[in-house]
Amino acid sequence: MAQTWVPEGLPRGEAKRPDESLMLAPTKRSVHNVEEARSSLSCAICEIRKEKRFCPAVHGRICPQCCGEQREVTLDCPSDCPYLQQAREHEKPRPPDQFDAAALFPQVEISEQFTYEREHLLMGLTYALAKAAQADRSLNDRDLIATLSAMCTSYERRVNSGLHYEQPLTSAAQHAVATEVKELLTGYREVEQEQGRTTLRDSDVLKALVFMVRLGYGRTSGRPKSRAFIDFLFAQFPQKQSAVVTPEEAGSRIIVP
Repeated sequence: MAQTWVPEGLPRGEAKRPDESLMLAPTKRSVHNVEEARSSLSCAICEIRKEKRFCPAVHGRICPQCCGEQREVTLDCPSDCPYLQQAREHEKPRPPDQFDAAALFPQVEISEQFTYEREHLLMGLTYALAKAAQADRSLNDRDLIATLSAMCTSYERRVNSGLHYEQPLTSAAQHAVATEVKELLTGYREVEQEQGRTTLRDSDVLKALVFMVRLGYGRTSGRPKSRAFIDFLFAQFPQKQSAVVTPEEAGSRIIVP
């Protein structure tokens, strides 16, 4: 008959089996290691799904679903993010029912002839907006479009009734954008006076501003933190280009919304 080994000093009938509960129970270190491994592999946003891509907005790795759902919604995505660029390439234009018809100022008619005759003004406005966005990287498409829309309302009132009343702006950032636009318009008129002509009317300014509003709505993704319109503006000019564009510099870069 096989004999049970008994540790020295214990009577043969008192041998003890190892405590199975101690064998099965994980140690604190093992639990910590498992949680640490799980944390290192999970999305930095949802902490549930597996991370698969680096997100520069959170400086961590996230899952594709959070990337798609939170992109330019809760995340301030930098323009050079490859996933943002890829999404823009495959993004379809927004359907008309996503636009507020009144926000596009449909009562203001803009002919192709106007865009040709006022190409330099439109390019100047494009530069002014790009300059404002370059100075304040916290600006997004909504800020620019809101500023332009407020200025459109003010100029429309001025054209229709002669009243000079500026539509209130909601933030310091929007005031900065409006200042850039006003300085551009002042400079444009000064150039005209130096050339012996004063042809820029308030109705022309209104049409130019409405043109930029429609361009903005056509270029933005519509998400709260979208900068697609701003990135489009940046692409039109080198940073050091003059705000008042000469005929030779303007070329034919105006893109009709």
